[in-house]
Amino acid sequence: MEQISVFMDDYRKAPEGYVLAETIDECLYLLKNYDIDHLSLDHDLTSKIRNGTMLVEIMIQKQLYANRITIHSANSYFGKAMYRNLKQAQLDCLMPQAVNIYLRPMPLHY
Repeated sequence: MEQISVFMDDYRKAPEGYVLAETIDECLYLLKNYDIDHLSLDHDLTSKIRNGTMLVEIMIQKQLYANRITIHSANSYFGKAMYRNLKQAQLDCLMPQAVNIYLRPMPLHY
């Protein structure tokens, strides 16, 4: 399976070398069909319901992960919640300990 890096955001442009996913559906497709080296996630998307929190819940439920996951959301409350949910999944053995998880908020005008 081809290995890629994914940047999920509907506002910022993806860094060079990353595939842009603007919705959680696009991101889920990539998680299911590619080996993801680095997954960088935003919380606030156009859809207020289908956001980064929902994606993290689905990832944990369906055991879809990347080698590294970064929460880059500028939304401090929900960004931290996404981070805590992923770390808790590791503690609960629902997600491999080998997955590196980072919380690195980015400004909106990156």
